[in-house]
Amino acid sequence: MALLELQNLHKRFGALVVTDDLSLAIEAGELVGVLGPNGAGKTTLFHLITGTLQADGGRIAFDGRDVTRLDASARCRAGIARSFQVPHPFAGMTVYENILVGATFGRGRGHGNPQRRAYEVMCLTGMEERANVQAGNLTLLERKRLEMARALAADPRLLLLDEIAGGLTDRECVSLLETIREIHTSGVTIVWIEHVVHALLSIAQRLIVMDFGRLVIDGEPAAVMASPEVQAIYMGESALD
Repeated sequence: MALLELQNLHKRFGALVVTDDLSLAIEAGELVGVLGPNGAGKTTLFHLITGTLQADGGRIAFDGRDVTRLDASARCRAGIARSFQVPHPFAGMTVYENILVGATFGRGRGHGNPQRRAYEVMCLTGMEERANVQAGNLTLLERKRLEMARALAADPRLLLLDEIAGGLTDRECVSLLETIREIHTSGVTIVWIEHVVHALLSIAQRLIVMDFGRLVIDGEPAAVMASPEVQAIYMGESALD
């Protein structure tokens, strides 16, 4: 049984279809990359998985449980957490306080020690030296790390990362990749949307490509990138000649 199963998922805004009969399964322990041009429906897919948006049709199952109609907070407590493409920290709160929010209201809610969890996540994501800095004063890399840390503090089984490497320098990207590898090694299943393709290819075990709300191809990263379908999406029809 897959950790996450999407069956014939459908979402539209008026006449615009943004998720078109999409079916997908993510196994526990995987690190899956998601590629696709702007407007392909990638972030909408994350909204549907986390409950930020409700699907118009289809089914979402997490760990064998139908979560299609659960709201975002219930799915977070079930073990699904995400980062956002544009970081949304509580700017007037410290790094530690931001991470503590995730530790207090996530899957471990009512169990364990949220303060300890927040500290452990700060160390894992390299934010411990910035613990008492207000989030509004962080650099872009630090805000990206905080976004990831706050999601991780919720103790997810499935972590969704949305363009976490966007805007970073090569050196910052390498540092971030090391942290993502460490999170994955700790047992967290990761699905990562990213436009920084070389970063994704350096770490993903499996690659999914979307276009116009549909799943175009799903498979081993090198084979996916070499496929005519992906060449056409990224380089135009001439790539098929």
